[in-house]
Amino acid sequence: MRIKIAGGRVVDPVGLTEIEQDILIENGVIVKALSGEPDQVIDATGLAVLPGLVDPHTHLRDPGFEYREDIVSGTRAAVRGGITAVACMPNTKPVTDNPAIVRYIKDKAEREGACKVLPVGAVSKNQDGKELAEIGLMAEAGIVAISDDGKPVLTADLMKKAIQYAAQFNLTVISHCEEPSLADGGHMNEGLVSLELGLRGIPTIAEEIMVARDILIAEYVGLPVHLAHLSTAGSIELVRQAKARGVKVTCETCPHYFTLTEEACRDFNTSAKMNPPLRTQKDVAAIIAGLKDGTIDMIGTDHAPHHADEKQIEFGLANNGIIGFESSFALGYTYLVLPGHLTLPELVAKMSTRPAELLNQKMGRLEPGYPADIALVDLQKPFMFDKNASASKARNTPYHGWMLRGQVKMTLCDGKVVFPW
Repeated sequence: MRIKIAGGRVVDPVGLTEIEQDILIENGVIVKALSGEPDQVIDATGLAVLPGLVDPHTHLRDPGFEYREDIVSGTRAAVRGGITAVACMPNTKPVTDNPAIVRYIKDKAEREGACKVLPVGAVSKNQDGKELAEIGLMAEAGIVAISDDGKPVLTADLMKKAIQYAAQFNLTVISHCEEPSLADGGHMNEGLVSLELGLRGIPTIAEEIMVARDILIAEYVGLPVHLAHLSTAGSIELVRQAKARGVKVTCETCPHYFTLTEEACRDFNTSAKMNPPLRTQKDVAAIIAGLKDGTIDMIGTDHAPHHADEKQIEFGLANNGIIGFESSFALGYTYLVLPGHLTLPELVAKMSTRPAELLNQKMGRLEPGYPADIALVDLQKPFMFDKNASASKARNTPYHGWMLRGQVKMTLCDGKVVFPW
């Protein structure tokens, strides 16, 4: 199958350029020249042509929690947001801590998924923080990283062993940075708003203590670690200082940490309840500064779908998390690119190229030889984000009704149009 994407403005996240040119695809791969006339011409006039986004942090809830989301619904939501590969966290039921579960995820994704699914294996057996999981066997089965996300790796000794052992298989540990003795029982950021609402708060140091610990461990062993969903000014400064010392640390944030603050919780809106919690305007400013200066390497969604019965209850009982696949790029474009914090190629790099590098995947570039994973985006026309149009099973988002720019019009995965379907 020969395809020509014509007339679009191609965004290069490596050279950090934008140029009007055609993209040529043959047998699912980007090529310099076609072997014959194209079988299909896709008119991209007026649209930006991006490499398919790579989401380094997602929860597909499959197996075990399919009433919230599954591989089919989750990947369909992903491609509606221009995402062509998702790294799914291991807090499934049973936990993704053995090769059988890894193979289940990969096989189901290949049969039924709309995009590529990259399983992340657990650090510890059953994510209980006591004994390393079957990392080597999971590596053979196809995991792309290890994490106990949803929980921290409780002991420094186990984290040290995990980083060292994972490196033997060219895997990185993705750390959920949270000190449970400070965070357990908390429902939102600790501060004036939590005090006024009468809710137990989670202090910023609950995140920062573990950020500091894992940076020091990575520095000591001389191996990489990746810090997930950072939310505080203190965390960003710790990473900035560590990078200046040459520590092999990378980190991510999420759109909610540069678009929302704890004020979103004032009306006990459970769609704004998440972990780490929304912080202050000072923290939002620090997140944006970290994205601008390169301290923050990438943006993930932490897509965390929940059933309505788990969110439409009193704030203290509601589950943490929001959906993010279909809003993430538009939020990045609207709140980072349009105000001038990042260029469009810089945003795309943080949402495609850098995550692909972290996960050791040949993705995130519009270059000959790379898979034809591509998103066509309308950057001009504002649109209202409507949670009821989501392909996800869940509706837990604080962005319903927001006016955004950067709507995905078409997504291709391996040269196949997977959205619109």
